[in-house]
Amino acid sequence: MSEGLPAGLARAGDGRLRCWWAVSASDYVGYHDEEWGRPVAGDRALFERFSLESFQSGLSWLTILRKREGFRRAFAGFDPERVAAFGESDVERLLQDAAIVRHRGKIEATIANARALLDIWSSGGSLALMLADHRPEAASRPERMDYEALCGLTTTPESVALSKTLKARGWRFVGPTTAYAVMQAVGVVNDHLEGCWVRQEVDRAQEWTSG
Repeated sequence: MSEGLPAGLARAGDGRLRCWWAVSASDYVGYHDEEWGRPVAGDRALFERFSLESFQSGLSWLTILRKREGFRRAFAGFDPERVAAFGESDVERLLQDAAIVRHRGKIEATIANARALLDIWSSGGSLALMLADHRPEAASRPERMDYEALCGLTTTPESVALSKTLKARGWRFVGPTTAYAVMQAVGVVNDHLEGCWVRQEVDRAQEWTSG
């Protein structure tokens, strides 16, 4: 955080104010500015985000971000139909792949989640619809998204409900904290801090997609 600025905001080399975490590593800047909080369309893209957030559990997001292309290669571009067809030989292959996080439980969960997503599709549902159904009401959100408010948002009633819904459909490694991290990442909520230059852009993008 930068001296003289509101808590949680930092000024980068280009002079723009950003959420503090965005300037803690060079890899974060583009992700913060161009992706985090901006609406994501399509279940394939959402499946990728759910998968990466599940792998992040217990680790730094920076680790996942730096291995993102490796994950995409390893999991067939996160095509749910292709991942759902993975078998034990694929699990063993992935356990030898240093380009990803080699965690058997998370690898097997990603495959199981792809199969669960196909089941959701077969019943006429989608990840996009499930996220929309669990979008928090404006009245339940902090009046002002400052550093203190954001630090208190690791789970919400809506993320708890989404986690339960997904687990009931066979999903793994999608606890309430992971569910909320996905909501933050794909624009279900806007958790850029007040004063961050991206916040207003995300607000406009959310209005356009929900309008």
